Amino acid sequence: MQPRLQVTQRPGQNRELVIAFSLIMVITVVYVLVVIQLETIPSARGLFGHSIGIVGFLLMLMTETLYSIRKRSRVARWGKLSSWLKFHIITGITGPYMVFLHTSWRFNGLAGLLMLFTIIIVASGFIGRYIYTAIPRTADGAEIESAEIARLIMELEVGILSVQTGQGKSLVAAEASAQQIKHLTRRKHELHRQMTSLATARRLMALWHTVHIPIGMLLFTTAFFHIVAAVYYATLIR
Repeated sequence: MQPRLQVTQRPGQNRELVIAFSLIMVITVVYVLVVIQLETIPSARGLFGHSIGIVGFLLMLMTETLYSIRKRSRVARWGKLSSWLKFHIITGITGPYMVFLHTSWRFNGLAGLLMLFTIIIVASGFIGRYIYTAIPRTADGAEIESAEIARLIMELEVGILSVQTGQGKSLVAAEASAQQIKHLTRRKHELHRQMTSLATARRLMALWHTVHIPIGMLLFTTAFFHIVAAVYYATLIR
């Protein structure tokens, strides 16, 4: 009998990155069409520039808030944590790209500082995702403790032994059993590697949080002043 496994967060699962970069391609096509129509780079103060900047900022705001609320709140239990992480990654890539296009390729002053923080936070996010995938998790995205990994390894070993002792005599049955044993053995080795690297990954994740969260706060503080300044210079002083 094959043991029941729940470890799902594997480095090879990059669906959220595919979605994010597909959205970036669509946004890029729209941006190029606008450039062709205007025959110039869209101004950050124009309708398109303002719109793409607002949408990008809202996506970044959702990136910083929704996943954190779902992760820490005992009341907000809607949706799987792993699904919210994917959404967090998608908005965390797409939003900054839209803000980048909003700049009209001008990075001086406060806008330049904001773009610098945005680039740093996105790069930090990719690093955090890599560390995150090194920590084994359940189907819901919750971390699995070392004792649970050991239990899963034991279940795999029992499953391998069960398949080996129950192999049929026919060639087809033997090949099927061999494939099943190969699959179970591969999963067992993967869990052994995860157990070995679990403590290191958790230390790295804690260190990453001490860097990523303050940069995120600086980013949104800078964004707030940028928005206030943009509103002031664009409307109030006219």
